[in-house]
Amino acid sequence: TQSQIGRAPLSIPAEVNFSVTYPTIPKNTRPAPEQLRPTVKVEGPLGSLSMTIPPFVNIEHDTVAKKAFVTVEDREVRKQREMWGTTRAYLQNHILGVSEGHNAILRLIGVGYRASVEDTATTVQPEYEGQKYVVLKVGYSHPIELPVPKGMTASTPQPTRILLEGPEKEVVLQFAAKIRQWRKPEPYKGKGIFVNGETIKLKAKKIK
Repeated sequence: TQSQIGRAPLSIPAEVNFSVTYPTIPKNTRPAPEQLRPTVKVEGPLGSLSMTIPPFVNIEHDTVAKKAFVTVEDREVRKQREMWGTTRAYLQNHILGVSEGHNAILRLIGVGYRASVEDTATTVQPEYEGQKYVVLKVGYSHPIELPVPKGMTASTPQPTRILLEGPEKEVVLQFAAKIRQWRKPEPYKGKGIFVNGETIKLKAKKIK
């Protein structure tokens, strides 16, 4: 359950700096609930990530043991119970992201399907300096050019494999899904772009 997930302490690697900042509220003011949300910042070798957490979620940071404990004010309240586990899961992903990183491996299956990572593109403009592009040749009349999000890296260990890496799990998986959209796995010939260990059950074609 979410509360069981929330109860488990977070281990903070030596190379990760974990801090919680509480908002300063001026005296004699009635702050809105949104203004009471603390911010957790996680910094490591691969980058820096931060997230605001609900005001009813508390974080105890044991700097000696290098652990953080997530608790909620009232575990009997369903919303608090749900956010307990969710908050811990997000923080765990952030800690892993800035220390080791998250990745996704995409496999291109189909005759002539191939991918490359290029420094320039002809159909899209760069959003930031040094941006790279995943270029897909997957059966369309022209190559598909997809800009790599900032903070992420993309490489092609083989022409039919794409490796995506980055500190934010959601960003890595969203970009993987965006690439997959161009050739979703289809069940008759088993062709398509497969993410991580994704498989598809083949269907037999109906003969009329």
